[in-house]
Amino acid sequence: MTIASPAALGTPAPLDAMSQDLVALVGAQDPEVAQLMAQEADRQASTLELIASENHVTPAVMHAAGSWLTNKYAEGYPGKRYYGGCQFHDRIEDIARERAKKLFRCGFANVQPHCGANANIAVFMALLEPGDTVLSLPIKSGGHLSHGLKPNFSGTFYRIAEYGLDPQSELLDYDAIERIARECRPKMIICGYSAYPRIIDFARFRAIADGVGAFLMADIAHIAGLVATGVHPSPFPHAHVVTTTTHKTLRGPRGGLALSDDADIAAKIDRKVFPGSQGGPLMHIIAAKAIAFGEALRPEFTAYSRQVVANAKALAAALIARNYRLCTGGTDNHLMLVDLRQRSADLTGADAEKWLESAGIIVNKNGIPNDPRPPMVTSGLRLGTPALTSRGLKEPEMAQVAGWLDRVMGSKGDAAETARVRDEIRAFCAHFPMPH
Repeated sequence: MTIASPAALGTPAPLDAMSQDLVALVGAQDPEVAQLMAQEADRQASTLELIASENHVTPAVMHAAGSWLTNKYAEGYPGKRYYGGCQFHDRIEDIARERAKKLFRCGFANVQPHCGANANIAVFMALLEPGDTVLSLPIKSGGHLSHGLKPNFSGTFYRIAEYGLDPQSELLDYDAIERIARECRPKMIICGYSAYPRIIDFARFRAIADGVGAFLMADIAHIAGLVATGVHPSPFPHAHVVTTTTHKTLRGPRGGLALSDDADIAAKIDRKVFPGSQGGPLMHIIAAKAIAFGEALRPEFTAYSRQVVANAKALAAALIARNYRLCTGGTDNHLMLVDLRQRSADLTGADAEKWLESAGIIVNKNGIPNDPRPPMVTSGLRLGTPALTSRGLKEPEMAQVAGWLDRVMGSKGDAAETARVRDEIRAFCAHFPMPH
């Protein structure tokens, strides 16, 4: 089936004044890169972003991440740097740390990890010795590669034991997890996932960990914004350590964060972030984190987080009404896993991802529990609502989005239908501008 080219975008969406200035500034020196930046700005503004791990930051966050703070080396921590000239960077990092602690209601925060995986590296190094056993959900069932995938550092240096999902309900089976923990006696248990649409019982996980003398690590990279605003239960006071990214539902810059309520654990993590696994911190990103944390502390961000979940539930209901099967039957958070096989036996996640991108809907193919297809093909899609919610979409628009999804997939990527949907989405997006 012929697929319309994603490059055929029609009339570009107008850039805001600040973005125009940025493109002009870059264009004066490097027009080739500036043109690509402008095209990417248009792609984001004129498409529907349904990748659960992506979001649209505010201009304040975006431009802080591209500020002159990038010029400075600031190895070490506030008050203990290995370079001079860090007085303002010290204050910025202190602000970021204090806001993170307030946001997640915990005692200690390290804002230096470059990404969520780097935060996880520091935790592994701080709490474990190479060869220690870690119990986690495998990536094929919704875990993350840094939780034990063989080619990753976690699967290379540590012994990984796995727990799974209940094959019928596709939910976490806490009794089974407890049995496995008693058998393998892990040094650390990981909860928190990349593709799990339901509430996590952190208290039950802590009870399981205590029963075998294990540390409990909660990786809340996906649900951090929901946790911060009380829309999802918090891993504190249950987890010994919490890691997260600062983008996704938290709507900050791309980066990582490590949190704890235990002073000894926090000190170990600090040493394993720097100098254990990183050099100089990205101070421009830490400034952007500070701004994002400040935004997340405002009442309107709580309303935003509630709307993210309301939108996810509305989108899930609209898809179920169109005969799509959702893993676990729905969602409690910002994401859902769509099992495409019920809609069409030969429909794959890889095909659906290509067709939908051609129509201006950005998704990612994703394996479903016990997926018979390989990871680059898959039988499912992972959909999320954080980015659409940042643009102001609400429940009525979710039904419209579901209709577009169904039209494209139902036509098997027919070029004419895809082009019609693309035109409709471009016009629709003009009514929901990017955050400004």
